Amino acid sequence: MSMLSLFRRCFYSSGLVLVLALSLSVLHAQTPAAPTNPVPSASPVTAQNPSPMVEHTRAHPRLTKQSPPGEHDLLPLGTLFLPQGLRRNRRSTLLFFFHGGDWLPELAASHQHQMAVITIQGGAGSGSYVRLFQDPARFLSLVAAAESVSHMHFNEIALAGWSAGCGALRQILLDPASYERVHRVLCIDGVHTGYIHDTPGPLESELDVSNLQIWLRFGRDAIAGQKRLILTHSEIFPGSFASTTETADWLLRAWQLTPHPVARFGPMGTQMLSEVRSGGLLVVGFAGNSAPDHVDQLHSLPEYLRWLEQTPGTDRVLNLAGHRRWGLSARPVGMQVAVQARQVSGILSLHW
Repeated sequence: MSMLSLFRRCFYSSGLVLVLALSLSVLHAQTPAAPTNPVPSASPVTAQNPSPMVEHTRAHPRLTKQSPPGEHDLLPLGTLFLPQGLRRNRRSTLLFFFHGGDWLPELAASHQHQMAVITIQGGAGSGSYVRLFQDPARFLSLVAAAESVSHMHFNEIALAGWSAGCGALRQILLDPASYERVHRVLCIDGVHTGYIHDTPGPLESELDVSNLQIWLRFGRDAIAGQKRLILTHSEIFPGSFASTTETADWLLRAWQLTPHPVARFGPMGTQMLSEVRSGGLLVVGFAGNSAPDHVDQLHSLPEYLRWLEQTPGTDRVLNLAGHRRWGLSARPVGMQVAVQARQVSGILSLHW
């Protein structure tokens, strides 16, 4: 069976969206608990709406796989990468990246200023990432382990995740001590929640907002200039649970902010549809409801990290100029799924 056929077969299985893996179980929906009890309950979800496996309207270039020079250290969970040239006696940032493999986050971090990265791959579905941090002390213990093995003190801690990996971000932030330690957060097309009646619409859907409370709080702190938060969303519509656009719309209303329509290119040739900026908060909407559109956002990570590192209020528009800088390769659109299978090692999924 070809990788493309396997991807298509997995994609249409119950409870999975855009999944690429050899063996996956049906994901269960999660209802978050209060910060004092961060273990979410679970209930079954129905099959979601399928999205296209290929998209032929525009090219979907990909970063070229590279192994930047640096030091790797295995931690109790994940791998720490210290890029060559990182000065241990200077101010530095430690980035945790979830659900992006290893080489791509390492490549992106190596092009930032004084940034180390811990890559963590938890499996398919955000439930696998939530379970990694059911012990509230685990995250800060990883920070301590990274500082010990690197002989560094990291002045800032940043969290980032793509798709299902955003489940780890939410779980970590539920712990008050971890919340205080984290300065910057990047959620790439991965903030989901359920519907009150398990179905959308027929007009404005009623969301189960319990999963969104921690994002609401972090966003308010970002607006006040105390944190930095970037959320991206797409037009992918799962159907059996809320899309990233639906959750972004709810959060923006709760923050009393209005999205501004835009029509311009973003990184990796993506098409930006909307953006909102307020203090340290940035929310960007992108066109596209296919698997390649979803993967575009993962491969935009180097530009997103540049955005994350900027001082609030100094954001600049992402554009296609980054293509040459990051060594992008434009392949035929019909090959994108197979190419991505090799590049990201079977990590494609969109779960909440």
